[in-house]
Amino acid sequence: MFVVGTAGHVDHGKSTLVQALTGIDPDRLREEKTRGMTIELGFAWFTLPSGIEVSIVDVPGHERFIKNMLMGAGGVDVALLIVAADEGVMPQTREHLAILDLLGVTNGLVVMTKKDLVDQDWLDLVTLDVQETLEGTTLEEAGVVAVSAETGDGLDELTASLDQLISQLSPHQNAGKPRLPVDRSFTITGFGAVVTGTLADGPLEVGQEVELQPSGQRARIRSLQVHETSHERVGAGTRLAANLSGIDHSEIVRGEIVTSPGWLKPSTAFDATFRVIGDAPRAVRHNHKVTLFAGTRELPATVRVLEGDQIAPGNSGWIQVRTKERVALVRGDLFVVRDTENTLGGGRVLEPNAPRRKRNDPATILRLETLASGSSEDVALDALRDIEPATTAQLAGATGTGLSEVGEAVSILESEGKITKIGAELTHISSISGWARLTDTATKTLSEFHVMYPLRQGMPLQDFRGQLALKSGAFGAVLQSFTAEETVATDDATVRLPRHQPVLTPAQRSQASDYLGLLAKDRFSPSTERPVDIELLLFLVERGDVVRINDDVVYAADAYNEMESKILDSGSDGREITITSVRDLFGTSRKYTLAVLEHMDSKGLTRRVNDNRFVR
Repeated sequence: MFVVGTAGHVDHGKSTLVQALTGIDPDRLREEKTRGMTIELGFAWFTLPSGIEVSIVDVPGHERFIKNMLMGAGGVDVALLIVAADEGVMPQTREHLAILDLLGVTNGLVVMTKKDLVDQDWLDLVTLDVQETLEGTTLEEAGVVAVSAETGDGLDELTASLDQLISQLSPHQNAGKPRLPVDRSFTITGFGAVVTGTLADGPLEVGQEVELQPSGQRARIRSLQVHETSHERVGAGTRLAANLSGIDHSEIVRGEIVTSPGWLKPSTAFDATFRVIGDAPRAVRHNHKVTLFAGTRELPATVRVLEGDQIAPGNSGWIQVRTKERVALVRGDLFVVRDTENTLGGGRVLEPNAPRRKRNDPATILRLETLASGSSEDVALDALRDIEPATTAQLAGATGTGLSEVGEAVSILESEGKITKIGAELTHISSISGWARLTDTATKTLSEFHVMYPLRQGMPLQDFRGQLALKSGAFGAVLQSFTAEETVATDDATVRLPRHQPVLTPAQRSQASDYLGLLAKDRFSPSTERPVDIELLLFLVERGDVVRINDDVVYAADAYNEMESKILDSGSDGREITITSVRDLFGTSRKYTLAVLEHMDSKGLTRRVNDNRFVR
């Protein structure tokens, strides 16, 4: 199935032509009927003589409604540029043509309507004018067909030309994750929320869970319809209506993207190539305030010119577009920008979720050139360096490409020795250079820690993670690979260099021996004097010589273990453990008894009920 979109000046007969071709009136709003012009997007469909089904998107021509034209032009396979024979090329004709050119619509026909109102000589002159207007655009080679929707003259020729053109198009490929830009949202009594749009990139199926971006809401597909016929599965390139459960239509706004969950990451900045149309009334300046049109989304934005201070009409350049609201885009998406009442230009997304770029910087321009002309592997490797280590899904979100394309790029990069997979399950990816830097940082961090704290077994894991500035998932994978490569050694709580072993000096050994002797004098009520510094005390704790109950109370390990065992025995069979019973059991004071019991509570060995304890 293919989608045909109309374009052209107001009152040049677009909707009348669509009705003549399909028998369906695309003007669905009462105001459109009254005023005789299309305000919103209209939709119709018919079957070509070859049997190919075609959806038609009829778009407004009036200048005030140009934004709706932009929303309808995205996703069309073939454009019908409508020019009334009695008026010829008009301002909106040129603007619509410029928009089709910016959106890369390369297949189309020019339809000269109202041929019944002019003679052949005039029609020939208008045809020449149209062909000159098309020069230098993506529709430069488009054929011209003259028709009269009123008399039917030329409609068969138009249908045949359209059939021939569409028959030469390649079928749409379900190459990645589905994306359905919503152009309408409404409710049907008894069914709930319904959205319409033209499906891109992949299929949708009944029962499938979907995510709406950028809102992040979840829903499930209850049913799918194409041309009022139900389908279980709909492929890319199809105009469809989706009935969604689990969400109200009032929660869905035009411009949302319906897609599979967990991969499409919206952002507020993207890098792009950009071309200012030759008819633009002004140059696009750095920090130019514009309205961005992407898919079916319209939102305010700021254009940052990355090379020079402006891009003049007819010229191209590198830009970064920043938005206050999040927008869900992928690499390769086309967009258009306008200011006030004028279309300024458009471009192609190079990198969604882009960091703020330094302007007029050779490194920035080189990176953009790589993104614009490089292979999928170049793009993936370039994006990876900003987010590594990353999962394939995270890399897909950063590059704005599908999982399958990223997966293929990763396989090629791995075979070329440019990346490495890390983690026990090889869940994360890092560039070779990035992994070397991370390894160097880890080694340096632990070396400095061991110099500063020579008596400690290792650095706390969470502190180590903080020094590496890694999220938990990535840190787990990194630690697994570091351990496997013997870069580090680790236990449940700490990490160290494999060669590190805390060793006491002779003086420290003497201090430790004296301290352990002091604790042994009164095993269950040990002295709270502290003849050793905190580092030596922590060493004794890590080595298992002592148990530090709190800041004041420290027990020799054998004494504490004996107390713990006897206390648990005293509470067997559900008996209460009281402060008094424990104090009497060991002949110690309330201070020591309470400290031990609170320590056992913190370990989860006992639970406190009022002033008493019970074995868990």
